[in-house]
Amino acid sequence: MASTAPELPPLTSGESVDWWHESEAVPYRDALTAMDERNRLVAAGKERELAWLLEHPPVYTAGTSADVSELVDPRFEVIEAGRGGRYTYHGPGQRVGYLVLDLDKRGKDVRCFVHAIEGWVIDTLADFDVEAWRAEGRVGIWTRDIDGREAKIGAIGVRVRRWVTMHGFSVNLDPDLSHFGGIVPCGIEEFGVTSLARLGKNVSTEQWDEKLFARAEQFFGTLETARQKACKT
Repeated sequence: MASTAPELPPLTSGESVDWWHESEAVPYRDALTAMDERNRLVAAGKERELAWLLEHPPVYTAGTSADVSELVDPRFEVIEAGRGGRYTYHGPGQRVGYLVLDLDKRGKDVRCFVHAIEGWVIDTLADFDVEAWRAEGRVGIWTRDIDGREAKIGAIGVRVRRWVTMHGFSVNLDPDLSHFGGIVPCGIEEFGVTSLARLGKNVSTEQWDEKLFARAEQFFGTLETARQKACKT
């Protein structure tokens, strides 16, 4: 299903991680099946960890906190994802990153894990001259839209099973933003959704993947620092 990227240099902190990069859209159900199997194998010590970058055909996914009242117009298939969070949209032009990492080795702190993912995405966006941030009480990655209001440019949703992670993050490069209108994204009605393209940034999936990978060492380093601190307490 996935193609590896042997041109990427090794990471000191991510030496046990396989990197998969997809150029074709992967059906969401297929990705769930692949993640589930990889999670089982990593937990059993039979396979390496995985970072998987891809996109999906249009789909709405429901997290464990999804409220059916927030499914406004189910114009696409709706799939229960098993991750935390509420409804979200995936589709062409949105880059998704799935992480199957062993927190038993990288620190058993889910909050730190989510915080590290957020920082990784925020720093990568900065490499494209887009300022983004976390927002207290609101899940996701936020930026200033062209109308001056805050808007979501990235989503975070994870699941941890056997202390091995699943799911991860998504970033809007150039999706059809009207497709988000079928749901209340992540249960937040008062803020909109934006993309790099809407902000005037023409970023290909290859460019995004390259910059994200360049920041991966920092991401794994954040997890290692948190793990070491936890060991000292």
